Amino acid sequence: MNEYSNIEEFAEGSKINASKNQQDDSKMFIGGLSWDTSKKDLTEYLSRFGEVVDCMIKTDPVTGRSGGFGFVLFKDAASVDKVLELKEHKLDDFLVYKTQFVSNCI
Repeated sequence: MNEYSNIEEFAEGSKINASKNQQDDSKMFIGGLSWDTSKKDLTEYLSRFGEVVDCMIKTDPVTGRSGGFGFVLFKDAASVDKVLELKEHKLDDFLVYKTQFVSNCI
């Protein structure tokens, strides 16, 4: 059993931010998103690789418009490997790029 067991409803990004001072092998940066991609869209797409614990799309604080990137936290680090194994990801007709999250920027 890991720290993400018994997941309850939480504020967007709270689980990702809770580990911001740690390198978390289950966390990913997702870039190249359409401005129209929603948290729901991104979560549904990434769920095919494993259970998503938290997902957030960064937005402009003034306009509320998507910044075209976000972060995801999977329950298991193996899900990150599955995402990285696939060469291309397309969501909302945009080619999405991804990387394992290794810095403490959020």
